[in-house]
Amino acid sequence: MLFTETKLKGAFIIDLELKSDDRGFFARTFCAKEFEAHGLKPLVSQCNLSFNHKAGTLRGMHYQVAPACETKLVRCTRGAVYDVIIDLRPDSPTYRQHIGVELSADNRRALYVPEMFAHGYQTLTDDAEVAYQVTEFYTPGYERGARYNDPAFGIEWPVPITVISEKDANWPLVEAVPV
Repeated sequence: MLFTETKLKGAFIIDLELKSDDRGFFARTFCAKEFEAHGLKPLVSQCNLSFNHKAGTLRGMHYQVAPACETKLVRCTRGAVYDVIIDLRPDSPTYRQHIGVELSADNRRALYVPEMFAHGYQTLTDDAEVAYQVTEFYTPGYERGARYNDPAFGIEWPVPITVISEKDANWPLVEAVPV
């Protein structure tokens, strides 16, 4: 695996290191030793799969607070998504900053999302599928979210939003987000 740290400390783009031959290729998508060597949490407590019918679907911006903070390894396994993370660590020099990365079945790229980062994505294709490896179990009482269109973040979504849940559309603005 090839690890590239983003401008948000602790958040990494992970590309596959392909071993190719006449049959196709082989690549490691997760290795606890390699994650540890980069200072990342190698624990996987839960794996999730999200399927989205329509391009323009927006899911996010989700995170969990202590004692259920979670890191995520996110990969698009079908179609393409624009994946966004926001640093919500109050003591971080990149607090409230975000990045967006295209994840697709074609580029096979993954995004490592540290604890206390809000995470969400918008589908760029119909029938997009996203797989998550998560370090903590989903714990509803510790779930939080930030508004996808909060001016404090200035996220520019690449296509018009076609589908969004009522919950995701109504997360509070950052000034009201409980950390």
